[in-house]
Amino acid sequence: MAKANILEYKGHPVQRKDNLIYYGSMQDEYIVMLQIMETKKIKDLDVATKILVQLQHTDPNVSTKDMIVKTSEKKGLYDALDIASIWLDRALKPSSE
Repeated sequence: MAKANILEYKGHPVQRKDNLIYYGSMQDEYIVMLQIMETKKIKDLDVATKILVQLQHTDPNVSTKDMIVKTSEKKGLYDALDIASIWLDRALKPSSE
């Protein structure tokens, strides 16, 4: 059961540190890193307009070169989280299914 102070999206934890958003759990084999590259001011809010999405291995023994499995660039946070959710679910699905 997730802690009350952890934000989740489609069953996976979401944590933000500055312009980086981590989607998934470090205890799993994969995680998705979303890097906010550009923002646009709408009223008083900074809204992400360009986000780099990367599916990554969490195994520390994987070489830096092989750590990134997939990468894409999206124009908004919703699109970025949507593809992140799809990639993470597919990556974590047992291979026997």
